[in-house]
This record gives sequence, structure tokens and C-alpha cells, in this order.
Amino acid sequence: MGHVVSPRPVRRGRSPFIVALLCASAFTTTAHAAPSAKPTPSKDAARRASPVTPPITPAGSPQKLIGHKTTEAHGEEHLQVIASHTDPMGRALTASQGSITAKELRLRPVYRVGQLLESVPGLVVTAHSGEGKANQYLLRGFNLDHGTDLASFVDDIPVNEPTHAHGQGYTDVNFLMPELAQGIDYTKGPFYADVGDFGVVGSDHIRLTDDLRGQASGSLGTLGDEHAFIGDTAHFKNGDKLLGAFSIDHLNGPWAHPDNFRGIKSAARYTHTTEHTKFNLTGLYYRGQWNNTTDQPLEAYQKGLISRYGSLDPSDGGYSERFSVSAHHVLHNDNWQLKTSLYVVHSRLTLWNDFSHYLNDPINGDQEQQDETRTTFGGTSAYQRHDTFLHRATDTTFGVQGRWDSIYIDRRHTRQRKVLPDCPDSSVPTGQYVCNADNVSQGNVGLFGQNITHWLPWLRTVVGLRGDYYGGSDHSLVSGYRGRVHQWLFQPKGSLIFGPWYKTEFYISAGQGYHSNDIRAVLGTVPTDGIANGAIATPFMTRATSEELGVRTNIIPKLNLQAAFFRIDFSSELTYDADEGVNDAGAPSRRQGFELSGQYHPLPWLELNADIASTHARYFTGNPGLYGLPGRYVANAPNFIGSFGLLADHPSGFFGGVQFRWLGSYPLIEDNSLRSHGYKEVNMDVGYHITQYLQVQASIYNLTNTHASASQYAYDYRMTPTSPVETGATYHPLEPRSARFSVTANF
Repeated sequence: MGHVVSPRPVRRGRSPFIVALLCASAFTTTAHAAPSAKPTPSKDAARRASPVTPPITPAGSPQKLIGHKTTEAHGEEHLQVIASHTDPMGRALTASQGSITAKELRLRPVYRVGQLLESVPGLVVTAHSGEGKANQYLLRGFNLDHGTDLASFVDDIPVNEPTHAHGQGYTDVNFLMPELAQGIDYTKGPFYADVGDFGVVGSDHIRLTDDLRGQASGSLGTLGDEHAFIGDTAHFKNGDKLLGAFSIDHLNGPWAHPDNFRGIKSAARYTHTTEHTKFNLTGLYYRGQWNNTTDQPLEAYQKGLISRYGSLDPSDGGYSERFSVSAHHVLHNDNWQLKTSLYVVHSRLTLWNDFSHYLNDPINGDQEQQDETRTTFGGTSAYQRHDTFLHRATDTTFGVQGRWDSIYIDRRHTRQRKVLPDCPDSSVPTGQYVCNADNVSQGNVGLFGQNITHWLPWLRTVVGLRGDYYGGSDHSLVSGYRGRVHQWLFQPKGSLIFGPWYKTEFYISAGQGYHSNDIRAVLGTVPTDGIANGAIATPFMTRATSEELGVRTNIIPKLNLQAAFFRIDFSSELTYDADEGVNDAGAPSRRQGFELSGQYHPLPWLELNADIASTHARYFTGNPGLYGLPGRYVANAPNFIGSFGLLADHPSGFFGGVQFRWLGSYPLIEDNSLRSHGYKEVNMDVGYHITQYLQVQASIYNLTNTHASASQYAYDYRMTPTSPVETGATYHPLEPRSARFSVTANF
């Protein structure tokens, strides 16, 4: 919830050469670059450079630059690119992958920690409920709900949670301390062999720092928000490092019934490095509790039943706790490397939500309690080597990923958080004081391989294949039903890359991917009305196919441009059933559109950036009625997403950023009879390095005080016990203009 602070802030007065080295240390690979490599002068405000390979590297581990002259040339170029934060020519696999630096994360104005991910071009991170709940994500014409089809990782730990109490792929990054974020690697589309479940639309990999400069910081805001952080790194004589950090947060927000979010976070990370190996061990802990102002009927506000920031049920809220331990090991030599990561996560969650108010129970209301307790363990191991085949440089990667989840999950009918004995919304009899309760065990194993070959100076190919196995069981503690299911899915992927010619490269990419589905919906363990009266079965893995044409160019001095035209076809669109707490599979869908991203550096300390995306989303069927749909529009699929910003870090000591966020309109109902206008918002930061040890910062959010909805939906509800049943729009408003002031002291 606090401001992003660079792990090693660049002090004013440092030479461009030193700045370049510090920027380079924010990434991997510098330790083994060719000795003759000469960094170019730093461009502090610049930000994005695509990684050499898709981000399968454990966070903070060194990538070995391997190979003969061609690869050494790439290695030299890589060092220059990272130093200057420019030109990814010769390494990117598509036009829409890249990396975000720690410097950009520090300079971007961020209201909540999840908005760090808005640095990914075309991604919107918003909310429809309380601060402790997972964010809403929108990308490439998808309302990704709480994370479906956006694979998210923190320190190589997958954050998405399958078969979740509140939506498939639930992605809650509130456990992250932004001060520890070293950068973000991102991809778009299912074109990367090492990205599996939930990665069809995109993926993001948040890297954590190994070395945090000692600092203490605090902030106060006008919406009742406070944040305090302290962290440091101990350095041992043998080169080992031990990082420790702790933070506390509180936020009320503008709500008539304050969120009263309270969170504590802690982290410890031990790192050991030798000439050919690197190892780290990390522990993270988070606990939060809060009240929710869930999206409310727009009509309730219009009729004066609630204020703009009010709620028909102020007892909504939640509790979350998460503990994880993870380890990374990297072993490398001249032309190969072996990277392995392991993790275990234990988490608990309780949510109280009232979506439809008095629709199902005119006496007690429709509030429900969703609970889950989950233990997840898994890991990834990937072997990468460089060879020469027919005098052509080639890089090959083979890897395996595995994950196992043990889950207890239930749903209960409540009134003001007190459990009631019956479930009026269930179509079949349920147990006393519980609507559904399940013990779930499910696992996934993915095998992948990828080859990159440089056939000519202007031609390289990427060929990948991934095979996934999903299996699991579900035991309903209400009905006694037990079921098992499993499925295999193979996904080919590939790219053709032409250039560079005149500092320009062209990309042709195609591939398949998938998202898993809630095992309860797959087995029918949780009774639902289904889609088309149960005529459409829910697969364990839903296949998607995508194509992309892209271009990346630096032909105009100081300007980096990337453009991509894409199409994504899903064999079955997921829709969330709020009443039953599961996702249902629906009609096939298609998105097609384009993205354009640019970064202009008129001065070494200044960047202007812009990202725009336009998407046409429709159900890909001639008979939507078969799926119970009134039309072919995909609800909550935005047709436009834009972001325009400025980042500055002046040698005088002033720094900051301004960001204009624009979410376009979208249909709320499949026949397009109800639409949301989206929103436009301006956020800004201004800071000053008083000394090399002390900095101050002021942030203003929603600078123009826009009155709009951060998110909107449409469904059936009854506002009062005596009101008629209505189908209408619901809304969660943007926070009004607010300010936040922070101080950071280094030691």
C-alpha cells in the first residue's frame, strides 16, 4: 500500500557510468558478460528491454551468457541494453514481451500494490471490493476477473489459485512488499513454452531483490491510510547476504463504512553465490483483514438508498493469511545452465460478500461466507544450453514444472457474518449451516521444450512444445459424492523473427495454451443450474489458440516502438457464478485487436510513454441461445485500454511520474443493452532527494477528481426485502481525489 522505493536508489551526482552499472545489477547476466563489453551511457528514465529468453530464471539468479562469437555479441549487446534500458533487438521472441525495471516501479504513482502490474503495457488493475481482496485484471479485451488467464508469479511462486472459493485463478498480490520488487518480466499470448496454466492472455513475473539498502519509510494519506516499512541486508565476509524486511499497513478509503484494512508483512532472504552456482532461500508472511464495500446497484445510489460510497450491506469483509518458503538454485558453466526452484505455500481466506442483497432471502439477505484453507507445493527445473548446429547458433531448453494443491473449501449463508442454517439459493438440499463444502486434491505436471536457432543474421526461429497433465479428486462433505478426473493437453508454439533491418524486427507467432477449470464444476460436485441446462460440459483444461503479428523498431532516434496485432480463440469462455461460488464453462469466444506501445527519451533523465490497445470481443457462435446468452457480446470485455505517462529522475534530486489511465467502455450484458463508460484517471508523484540518505515524496491520486466507476457488472438483485426483482447495473466507484505523503531514510 506504500510507495515503491528502489532497493538501491541512484544518488544524484553519480556519473552515467555508475548509474549504468547500478541499473544493470537490477537484472541478471552481468556477472558473466564478455570482458570487453562496454556499457553505453545510462538513460535513467528509460524502462523496457525484453529478456534474452522467456522468464524462467529464478528471481535474482545469474543467467549465464553462453556460446561462440554470435552469442558473445548478444551478450555484449545484452549488457548495453540493460545498462541503457533500450534496444531488445536480436533477443525478443515476440513484439509484446518485455521487462519492467525497478526504477520504473519506483517512479510510477501507485495507489495500491497490485497497480505495480499496470506497468505492463495494456494491463488495467482495478477493484470491485475491499483493499484486502484480490484485484480485478483487464487485458487484451478480457475481464480476467481476479486473475483467470493472467499467470502471475512472485519470486517464481505461482500466485494464481485454481479451484478457489472466489473465482478460478484467484490472484492476490497483497502479500508483496513493493520495496522488495526488483522488476517485472511479462509476456503476452500463449507463445512461451515455460508458461502453462492461466498464461493464455499474458503472464507477469515479479522479481525480488537479493540486496536491499537499509531503509525505513513511512507514509500518511488523506483517505485514512498509513504505511511503515523497515528493511536491510547483512553482508557476510564470504559474500553471503541475509535480507530482512517488515511492514504494516492501514487504509480506510472514502467508504461510508470504512475498509479499515490492516495488514502486516515480513520477509527474510538468504543468498549464497559461488563462481558457478547461486542459491537463495526466502520466507514470506502476510496477514490482512478488512471490510468490503462490494459493487452496489447503481439504482440504489440514484434513488438515495445509499451515498455514492455507501453499501446496502456494510458487514461485508474478509480475512487472509499466507506463509511461503521458496528456494532457488542455479548451476552454470560455459555453455549450459540448470535452474531449479521449489516452493511451499500455506494460506487461509474468508470472504463475506452480498451481491444480490434480498433476491434469494427477503428476510435475512443474501450475504455468503466463502472459506478456504490451502497448502500448495511445487517447483520448476529447466536445463538450457547453447550449441552450434551446421554453423548456426542454437539455444535449447528442456524443463519440467509441477504443482500440487490440497484444499478445503466451503460456502455458507450468513447475515452480518453470522452463519445461518439454510441456503435458499441452492437448487438441491444442503447440509445444516453449510451450502457446500469440499475436500479437493489436484495436481499438474508440465513438460516443455523450446529451441531458438539463428539461421541467418536476419532470421531466427522459435519452436516450442508443452504437454500438461492435470488430475485431481473432489469429495463433497455435504452430499458425500466422490469424483476423480484427469486430462492431457499438448500445446505447440512457435515464432518466426525477421531482422533487424534499419533497427527494426518483425515477428510472426502462433501457439496454443489453456486455463484449468474449477474441479467442482468439472465433476458437477457443486450443483448448479449449468449452462444450457447442463448441455455444455466443463473441461478440466480449456484450450485456447492465438496468433500474433508484431513489429519492434528503434529507427527514430530516442524512440522505442512496439506494435502487435493479435487474435485469441477460446473453446469455452469462463463465467463466474456468484451464487454457487464456482466458474462455469460457456460459449466459445474470439478476441482480435492491436496494441501499440512507445517510449520516448528526449533527455537522459526523462521518459514519455504511451500504451494503447483496442480489442473486438465476441462469442464465436451463431446460436448464443444454446448457451443461455441473449447476444454475442462478451460481458465486461473492454474495447479500449490506454495509458499515457511521464517518468523523471532529474540530477538535481527531483523525481516523479504522472500517469493517465483510461479504461474504455464495455457491455454489461451480452445483448449490449447495458454498457459501462469505463473511466479516466490521472495519478502523479513528486519527490526530492534532500540528501543521499533522506527523500520525501508527495502523491496525488485521481488528480481531476473523476466521478466514474472503477468496475461495473450487471445481474439480478432485490435492493430491499419488499423491492421487486430487477436486473441492473452495479458499480464500485473510483476513489476521489486524495493525497499521500511519505518520507524514506536510508542507513
